[in-house]
Amino acid sequence: MDEMIPGIYEHYKGRKYLVIGTAAHSETLERLVVYVPLYDSPGPRLWVRPRSMFGETVEVAGKSIPRFRYIGQEIPDE
Repeated sequence: MDEMIPGIYEHYKGRKYLVIGTAAHSETLERLVVYVPLYDSPGPRLWVRPRSMFGETVEVAGKSIPRFRYIGQEIPDE
């Protein structure tokens, strides 16, 4: 994943998230993706994940798919 576009992303397990943008770790300068879940979650509202992990692929049923896929700018009706 070269460019991180702010917007709505779907996790391969089906949940949707709003990506706000990217940040840098203050000590290592590792790039992080800043996002919030678009579902009722008991945990924190603001999350970060290493950009490399956010953009990687996972294997599901023998098929390689993106961990998160960009689906647009509009929050979908659930």
